[in-house]
Amino acid sequence: MNASLATLTIGQAPRNDIMPLLSAYLPAEQVRHVGLLDGLNAAQIDERYRPLEGEKVLVSRLLDGTQVMLAASRVEQGLQQKISELEADGCEVILLLCTGEFGQLHAQQALLLEPDRIIPPLISAIVSQHRVGIVVPVAEQITQQASKWQLLATPPCFAVASPYLADDAALALAACELQQQGAQVVVLDCIGYHRRHRDFLQARLEIPVLLSNVLVAKLAAELID
Repeated sequence: MNASLATLTIGQAPRNDIMPLLSAYLPAEQVRHVGLLDGLNAAQIDERYRPLEGEKVLVSRLLDGTQVMLAASRVEQGLQQKISELEADGCEVILLLCTGEFGQLHAQQALLLEPDRIIPPLISAIVSQHRVGIVVPVAEQITQQASKWQLLATPPCFAVASPYLADDAALALAACELQQQGAQVVVLDCIGYHRRHRDFLQARLEIPVLLSNVLVAKLAAELID
């Protein structure tokens, strides 16, 4: 296609934590990197996106490495505005760098790649009846995941280890919890996880550990070749 592509994160761009992974698949000269929180300071982010009690939560990263928790409904509104701006600027493929579940995002002409629409059906097709262990950044997200993974034949199990805060101890605990719950395949379900996290868990679990960001990056690369 030789299409122009933009990555769109719910945090701030560029996502230096995952740029090496993206660069392995996506040609730099064809890719723009945009963030929902670009240009905002901590006070502005808190005013616009701080989750209220009971609101669905998303987690991302600022340029300084700080983890930030955001209200999902307001994030979706902001993302839609960014998508419209990117389309107006001629972008043909938009890769959303967030594995959160969104219901109303859309593009008029551009191809919008949403991990939450791609990853669950793909994982379901791969694992069949095997039990999936899903690692998420914060405990609040576990109860929010039911609809996202409803295609799985066997209900998934969960563990928590933030890619932005996690040390080896947190990852080791996640591995132990997943093993105790009978996970047969593990999915690191946040764009912020990278190969170090996967390799750490796979060495301890000796079962397949999949990175959501690798799967969607490979798909995006195929579309712009």
